[in-house]
Amino acid sequence: MCDQDLWTDMVPGLAALGAIHYGNVYEDSTLDGMAQRVLASSPERFVLVGFSMGGFVSRVLALMAPERVGGVAFIATSARGYSKEEIERRQAGYQPGDRPPRAAGEIPIARGLHPDRENDPVLIDRLRSMQRRLGREVRKRQSALVRLDGYADLERIACPSLVVACRQDRLRRFAETERMAQHLPRARFAILEDCGHMAPLERPHELTALLADWIEEARL
Repeated sequence: MCDQDLWTDMVPGLAALGAIHYGNVYEDSTLDGMAQRVLASSPERFVLVGFSMGGFVSRVLALMAPERVGGVAFIATSARGYSKEEIERRQAGYQPGDRPPRAAGEIPIARGLHPDRENDPVLIDRLRSMQRRLGREVRKRQSALVRLDGYADLERIACPSLVVACRQDRLRRFAETERMAQHLPRARFAILEDCGHMAPLERPHELTALLADWIEEARL
């Protein structure tokens, strides 16, 4: 439930690295469908950056078109499959950390932020604005996605990869993200300290620096 505004604070730094393209993950109800749509609108060769749910899409896409993906970065994400109970809960419209909405369309979001920022009015407003713009149908599609365990699949991603975990992430267990780096053949693992799940909003400059250093190091 994040749109292009997620990356706003990172645009100046990312633009210095190359042209920025934003993937459309709003119209499909499967990871394969999302990956195919992103691929169809992407350059012939590119570096892929996937945040949270986008990391699941990025894993599928990197395996779908390895000849086009020069490198892939996974930020605050995982390759863990959902249990039966989690699938049922998400198909009912709830995401990790949610309590039943207080009003129609209202989605609890504070747990996505570092505990010290969960009442930050600017960050809260940006998150809520993205949710409002995307609306119920996008939330329904994204919540109901079937996610199977993909750690073994990571071993087939041969391009350079960057895995970024956030130390105070309350929506994604640290061990899940760290495990991704252990399964990727050419992975660099990095940790954002003093950061909740929403790394592009909470630590945009630090995250941009990590991406830039990795792209330079991997000669992408």
